[in-house]
Amino acid sequence: MSELKIRKIGNSYGVILPREELEHLQVREGETVYVTRIPGGVQLNAHDPVFAEGMRAFEEGRRKFRNALRELAK
Repeated sequence: MSELKIRKIGNSYGVILPREELEHLQVREGETVYVTRIPGGVQLNAHDPVFAEGMRAFEEGRRKFRNALRELAK
């Protein structure tokens, strides 16, 4: 666990993530990270869990309705 201080950045507030944490998340400057509220705090992710769930549902539907989608594409 890392201890981070909240700092004023312009009209907002933020924290500076140490290089080790950025490497662990596999992100670089300018990339997007996602904050998810969990019981007792927040979780920082390098991917959007809502988007990932939507893609999983799409893949499942694409396999299930493969023939119908092929006909619609004509």
